[in-house]
Amino acid sequence: MPFALLKDRALLSVSGPDAEHFLQNILTTDLDTLAANEVKPGALLTPQGKILFDFLISRSGDNGFRLECRADIADDFLRRLMLYRLRAKAEIAKQDQALVTVAWGGDSTRSDSDSPVFADTRFRDVGVKRSYGSMAAEDGDVGAWQALRIANGIAESGSDYQLGDAFPHDVLLDETGGVGFKKGCYVGQEVVSRMQHRGTARRRVLIAVATGSLPPAGTEVTVNGRPIGTLGSVSGGRGLAIARIDRVKAALAAGEAIVAGDTAVTLVIPSWARFTFPTDGLSAEEA
Repeated sequence: MPFALLKDRALLSVSGPDAEHFLQNILTTDLDTLAANEVKPGALLTPQGKILFDFLISRSGDNGFRLECRADIADDFLRRLMLYRLRAKAEIAKQDQALVTVAWGGDSTRSDSDSPVFADTRFRDVGVKRSYGSMAAEDGDVGAWQALRIANGIAESGSDYQLGDAFPHDVLLDETGGVGFKKGCYVGQEVVSRMQHRGTARRRVLIAVATGSLPPAGTEVTVNGRPIGTLGSVSGGRGLAIARIDRVKAALAAGEAIVAGDTAVTLVIPSWARFTFPTDGLSAEEA
C-alpha cells in the first residue's frame, strides 16, 4: 500500500490529570468526540479568530494527548501552550526524533509493530491512517501523498495558507471536524461561532484543475485581472486554492474565465464538503 514518511512534522505531548480540561478550553477541537483510534484536526486561535497554530490531535494513554504539527512551528506552539497552562496539572513536552508516517488505500498502515495507528478523519473518500514511531523507515512517496491531499481538498498551513491570515472556515476546519460548535468557550470562539451562525464564510478551499501544469504555490487566481484567491499546494494539473466563493460564483454565472497566472483553471468544491457556492446574490463589494 502507498505510504510516506513526513520528515517535516513534529510531536508535542500534553499529559496529566488536567490535560483534557486544559486543552478543551483553548483549542477548537471538541475532545469529547475524539475516539481512541482517530486523529482530528484543530487549531489554536488568536482572540480575533485567526489560526495561530494548526495541528492534528490524538489520544495517548489514559490522560494524554499527542499534537502533531509542522516541525518549524513546534517550539513556538510549545511555548504558547505553556503560557496558557497556568495552574493546570498538565505536562507539556516536545518529542525528539519522532517519525510520522501516513498510509492510504488499505486496511493498515506501514509502520513498526510498536507504533500506534490512527484514522485521519479529515479524509472522507479514502482511508488514511497515521502512525507515530521512533524506528527508522523508508521515505515512501511524499509526492503521491501531496497529490492525495490535494485531490481531497485538505489544506495545511505553510503549504496552503499562512498562520495568522486564515479563519477556521477558510480552510474547512468547520467541515473536517476541527471545530466543536457544541463545546464550551475556547480562544477565538465568539468570532468562529458568529461566522457559523450567520453563514458569512466567503473564503473557502477549492480544488483547482487545469489541462496542463499549474503555476507554483502563491500564484494569484484572478478574473479579468481582479484577484479572487491564491494557489496553494500544486501537483501537476491539480492544486488547492483558497478563494472567494462569491466571486467564483459570479464569474461562473457571467461565463468569465478564471486563471491562475496565465493558466485557465476550473475551481470545484471538494466532493465531501457540505458548503455550496452562495445563492444570495451578494456582490463582491457587499460581501
